Amino acid sequence: MKQIQETEKKTGWLMRTLNGIEWLGNKLPHPITIFFWLTVLTVLISAVCERAGVSAVGEVIDTSTLEVKEQTISAVSLLNGEGIAYMLTHMVSNFTGFAPLGVVLLTMLGVGCAEGSGYLTALMKKGVSVTPGKIVTPMLVFLGVMSNVASDIGYVVLIPLGAMIFMSYGRHPLAGLAASFAGVSGGYSANLIIGALEPMLAGISTEAAGMIDPDYVVAPTANWYFIMASTVVIVIIGTWVTDKLVEPRLGSAGQTEENVREAAALTGTERRALLWANISLLVLTTVFVTAAIPENSFLRNPVTGSLINGSPLMNGLIAIIALLFFVPSYVYGRLSGSLPDEKAVCVQLGKNMEAMGAYIALSFMASQFINYFNYTKLGSILALKGADVLSQSGLNGVALILLFIVLSALLNLVMGSASAKWKILAPVFVPMFMLLGYSPELTQVSYRIGDSCTNLVTPLMSYFAMIVVAAQRYDKEAGIGTLIAMMLPYSICFLIGWSLLLGIWMLLGLPLGPGAPLYL
Repeated sequence: MKQIQETEKKTGWLMRTLNGIEWLGNKLPHPITIFFWLTVLTVLISAVCERAGVSAVGEVIDTSTLEVKEQTISAVSLLNGEGIAYMLTHMVSNFTGFAPLGVVLLTMLGVGCAEGSGYLTALMKKGVSVTPGKIVTPMLVFLGVMSNVASDIGYVVLIPLGAMIFMSYGRHPLAGLAASFAGVSGGYSANLIIGALEPMLAGISTEAAGMIDPDYVVAPTANWYFIMASTVVIVIIGTWVTDKLVEPRLGSAGQTEENVREAAALTGTERRALLWANISLLVLTTVFVTAAIPENSFLRNPVTGSLINGSPLMNGLIAIIALLFFVPSYVYGRLSGSLPDEKAVCVQLGKNMEAMGAYIALSFMASQFINYFNYTKLGSILALKGADVLSQSGLNGVALILLFIVLSALLNLVMGSASAKWKILAPVFVPMFMLLGYSPELTQVSYRIGDSCTNLVTPLMSYFAMIVVAAQRYDKEAGIGTLIAMMLPYSICFLIGWSLLLGIWMLLGLPLGPGAPLYL
């Protein structure tokens, strides 16, 4: 990276190591080419593994019934007739069905207008004038953690905004991107409230626990106390890593906060436009909140009445977020003169999509790789093999739990879905730890720690390609090596700090949630 030029920034073994990782990673071909070769490698390995009869046997939670069943998972080749037919017939659906693609593009219709109209710039100028710079880092990490309750909003909105917020304070934009990414993805299993992931994991844990005790129930609130405490720990660690390791290595953005504050003054027209834009945002937000309050609201789950799990509110949140960006942006643009008429608005919408060209191209190749890898069952086989090795290690107690956390972190590098991995690991480790006297709730929270920490450094994470493209906006030479070198300190520190928190929690004998003990 061009920014890392100062000699003093390159002293010390840690900085030299991270610089080496970045240099090596960025010496690799373009990210699109990398995903292409990963796809080719997956195709070849799948053929070799199927021919060699590679398989794994284990008890797995059935996806449809959530019952525990013994299952043999064998490698599936992509080089036989059926595999080639799959690649040909699913190339389009793999791309159009790639979850982040539609989410990112729809959100950018609104966010791009907010940026192009000047609304976002005015909002940040106002924020810089009233917000102390010292709280920006912890605020971003905290918002990232809390965004997890709203599905993928943090990835598509907060991470790009984090870079812009840091830049508005005269700080390096990539440090803001890293801080936001650390909270959103590395802190995936921390929060102050219960999200959609909790009941999903709890249901799988309940079925696995039934192998030992058919009446045992793991509640969705089973890890609530611990994930609340984890939020504090993740914010502290994320702030320290950003301010002490990541940003010093990236270097100065070339501006001081004082200079930025001087340039943050708004004109009279901008202040008036910002006022009415914020009023329109408040009115629109009030409309959605008011519509969600009644028990029979169309925004609630029609069966359970929930606003979180399976509700139109959560399923349509991306569209709502896009509107919450677009409406005030339109108001600001008309009043400030940046979007004088509907033609200017339409031109801006087109520019929003033009800016996403690189991401669309990268998404095509990334979607093929991820879907092909899932089709071959290689990730599931690795998970079962790893579980088998650990279960026969002869370890017990805290050492086994810590090793389980590490195993979960390593498996997350090759198998992205948190629920899919838990369906494989839960039938092995929940009964095993129950026989050792540990509760299913403890096993579940141990898994979640490992599963979250390596989200930051695995290309199999579905939004990884989007974040690489976001980084290239501020550094044209940025690549996979840049992102991994930035995020690796977070990943390691989260893993160590979170494991220590669990160790202290166990020493104190604290419950993990309401009615959720550590031990049986």
